[in-house]
Amino acid sequence: MQRAGSHGSAAATAWPGAWWCSSGPKPLASLLSQLTLDPPWTPVFQTEMVMLTCRGSSMPGHTYWYINNRLWWQEGSDRIRASKDYPGSGSYQCRGPSAELSPPITLSFSNDWLILQVPAQTLLEGDRLQLRCRGWKDKHISQVQFFHERDVLKGPTLGAELYLQPLQLHHSGHYHCQAVVQYLLAGWQKSAPVMVTVQELFSVPVLRLEGPAEITEGSPLALNCSSHSSPLRPPAHLQYIFYKDRVVVGGPQGSPQLQLLAVGLSHSGNYYCEVWTETASVWKHSAPVTVTVYRVPVSGVSLVAQPPGGQVVEGNRLVLNCSVAVGTGPLSFSWHRQGSATPLAVGPRYELHAAGRQDSGRYHCSVTDGSTTADSPPLQVTVLVPVAGAAIAMARTEPSVLAGENLNLSCSVRAGTAPVNFTWLRDRQELGWGPLLSLGAVGPEHAGTYQCLATNSLGTHRVFWARSPVLTLSVVLPGQGWQHQGTAMATGLSVPLLLLLAAVGWQLRRRHRAATRRSQGRDPTAPPEPEGHLPEPAAHPRVLKNKEVEDEEVLYTHVVVTKQGTSASRPPWGSPHPPPPWEPPVTYAVLPGPHAQPQLPSDIYENIP
Repeated sequence: MQRAGSHGSAAATAWPGAWWCSSGPKPLASLLSQLTLDPPWTPVFQTEMVMLTCRGSSMPGHTYWYINNRLWWQEGSDRIRASKDYPGSGSYQCRGPSAELSPPITLSFSNDWLILQVPAQTLLEGDRLQLRCRGWKDKHISQVQFFHERDVLKGPTLGAELYLQPLQLHHSGHYHCQAVVQYLLAGWQKSAPVMVTVQELFSVPVLRLEGPAEITEGSPLALNCSSHSSPLRPPAHLQYIFYKDRVVVGGPQGSPQLQLLAVGLSHSGNYYCEVWTETASVWKHSAPVTVTVYRVPVSGVSLVAQPPGGQVVEGNRLVLNCSVAVGTGPLSFSWHRQGSATPLAVGPRYELHAAGRQDSGRYHCSVTDGSTTADSPPLQVTVLVPVAGAAIAMARTEPSVLAGENLNLSCSVRAGTAPVNFTWLRDRQELGWGPLLSLGAVGPEHAGTYQCLATNSLGTHRVFWARSPVLTLSVVLPGQGWQHQGTAMATGLSVPLLLLLAAVGWQLRRRHRAATRRSQGRDPTAPPEPEGHLPEPAAHPRVLKNKEVEDEEVLYTHVVVTKQGTSASRPPWGSPHPPPPWEPPVTYAVLPGPHAQPQLPSDIYENIP
C-alpha cells in the first residue's frame, strides 16, 4: 500500500524535527517488534517493489516507522510498500504498541546486470544462509561463482544459489557473485558486494567462581557458566558441560551451575565450560579459570597416654595416641623422645609392651601433610620402679649403745623411683619421717625395736612400700659395761653351747617321758614326795606366741653367767686395752614345767673351767 500525498506532507513535516529512534516514546515492555520483508531478499532491482510488515504486541495502536534511525511515520499502518522512489533504499525499523524497536533491515535497489541477494532477516549463528545470484529481469546466467571477500566459495549449489550452514560468526563479511549473463550478447558480469552480518545466538560463556580461586581442602566449590541468549530470537535451549584440564567434571546438563561439595588437592587445575544448542549447531567455550586447592595446615596436635599422665609401673604396658584437630591428608605421624636424633616409630599410635626405667623421658609426636608440620606438646613419661630392699644403717656395728652417746639411724632402698618417703617405727609405733632419724644422746627410753617403712606412689591411687629388717637397739648404763660385755661374749659362745644344750635337752626329754609313764599308776592320795624334789606346780597350759602348747613338750633352761674375780680387776669400760680372752663359768639347769615330775639330782649340770 503506497502512501497518499497527505501522508507525504506529514512525513515532510516530521522530517525536519530530526527525530531519532532514541527520542521516541519510551517502550512499556521488553518485547521486540519484528520486521519482515516480502520477498525476503536484498538488494532488489529498481523495477521491483517489496512489502514490509511490522509485528509487535497484540495490543491495537499505531505503528512507528524509522528509516536510517529517524522517525519517518508515527501513525502509520503495520505494513508499507517500498520502491526505489518511495521511500527508497535505507535501513528500516519499526515499533509496535507497547513493544521495543525492531532489529534493522537494510533494503537497497540496484540497476546492475547482476546482483547477489541475501536474506533481509537478521542472521544468527546456526542459521542457514542462502545466496542468490540473479541477472537483470531474470535473464539466464551460467557459470556462476560465489565469493566471500576474495575467496571462492566451494559448496553445494543449486543453479544460481549457494547455501551455507550452520552459520558461524566468521561467516560475516562481504559477498559477491559473477556469472555469464545471456542478454543480446553473453558476457561475464560481477555483482556489487553485499554485507552479511552474522550475530550471536548466545554470548560467549563466562565461567565464574562463587568464592575465591584459592581454597582449602574440604571446602565447597561452585562454578557458574553464564551465557545470554540473543533477544532477536526466543531463548535457545542450551546445554552446559564443565571441564578441568580438558577432562569432563560435570554435565552435559541444562543448568549453568556446578556444585562440588568438598574439594581435594586433585581438584586444582584450569576449569572452563562449554555451551551448545540442542542440535549442536552452535557451541562455544569460556576462557579458563585457575582453581588452586591448598591443604589445611596441620594444627591442634595432641598427645594422650594410657595410663593417664604417662606414669606407668615398670614392666607394665604404655600406649601413646596422637590426634590432629585440624589438617587435611594424607597425614604422616612420627614419634620422638628428647635426646634421641632418630624417630622412635611412625603412625598415630606408639606402644611399649613392657616399659623399663630407660623409657622415662619427654615424648612428643610430629604430624606433617607434606608441606606443613606441627608437633604436640611434650609429655613426661615416668616409668616408676617400686621401692625394694629397705635397710637401716648406723655408724656402730653393734646394736648395743652406751647411754649418753649420740646416735643417728639412716634408711635407704636398693631400688625405687624418687620421691621415696620414709617412716620410722619404734616398737611398731610411728616415730618420725625422713631418711635420717637422729636420736641424739640415747638413754634407756631409746631401747627397743626400730624399723623404717619406705614408700613411693604412682599418682594418688597406687602406693608401693618396703619394710626394713627390724633393728633391736639396747642401751647400756654406765657401770654395766663389763657385765654387758660379758653377756656379749657369752652370746658369742652360744652356738657351741646350744649344741650341748640340745643334746642335754634330748636326754632330759627322754627321762621326763619315762618318769611320766612310771607315775601313771601312782595313787593320787599318796603323801608328797620327800624334800629334795621340786613340787609339781599347778596344772595349766602356757601360751607361747599366741599358741597353746602342752607343758610336757617344752624345756625351760636357765643360763647363769658367773664372773671370775671382781669388777675392780677388769679394765674400765672403753679402755684401749681389751681384756684377755676368758671363759665364764656357766651353770645349766633344767626347770620343771607345770606338769613335770620332780627332777633327779643328776639333772643339774655345771661347767667349771
